[in-house]
Amino acid sequence: MPTIYLSPSTQEGNFYVNGGTEEEWMNRLADAMEPWLDASGIQYTRNTPNMTAASSIRASNAGQYDLHLALHSNASSPDDYGGARGILVFYYPTSTSGRRAAQLMADNLKAIYPLPNKVAAVSTTSIGEVRQPRAPSVFLELGYHDNPDDALWVQNNLEEIARNIVLSLTEYFDIPFLSPRPPRQGVVDVNWGYLNIRSRPQLTAPVVARAYDGAALTILNQWEGWYLVRFGSVVGYASADFITLL
Repeated sequence: MPTIYLSPSTQEGNFYVNGGTEEEWMNRLADAMEPWLDASGIQYTRNTPNMTAASSIRASNAGQYDLHLALHSNASSPDDYGGARGILVFYYPTSTSGRRAAQLMADNLKAIYPLPNKVAAVSTTSIGEVRQPRAPSVFLELGYHDNPDDALWVQNNLEEIARNIVLSLTEYFDIPFLSPRPPRQGVVDVNWGYLNIRSRPQLTAPVVARAYDGAALTILNQWEGWYLVRFGSVVGYASADFITLL
């Protein structure tokens, strides 16, 4: 299953005109994303508020991630303070994967942002969290925190924005988009030794682990005839026909 580096803003000095900071609201957004990420089997490592953009990039590059996702909000120029609105989704110009992820996010965000014509995927080489990560990277600027309407949109729609971003991630990784549900326990029930756990709910998908008969599994979700399971440190899909719920 895919793994992302999730990097909400660490900019505690950028204030929302309606209260709070960019760091606070982007971390609240990341909090809202986590149940949706877990539900769809997307694993993640997240930075912390005491980190910086530079240390977040170093942490991302120290691991093996399929995408680096930075969550931010924008600010107007001094000459137009509070006057700008819109969402920009940045990617590195030569990154085909980054561009695809950014375009998916922009397209889906148009469905929930009140001014869809002001949502765009844009290439850049000037943002460190776009230019420097080894993984394909996307840098989201979710509205302008010095604009009252944009600030209020973020503050009042965290759950909808979180769901929308994770939907885009599942489309990017070509996996089912699933709603959060309580985990259940189960055991492998086969007659031939072990059950294959796969990267996607398809018999042709790569095998990421093998669970032997009687092995305990945590069932995270279900897609048609497949369970999304956690087996040790591995998350993947296994046929529901060969798992007994406890």
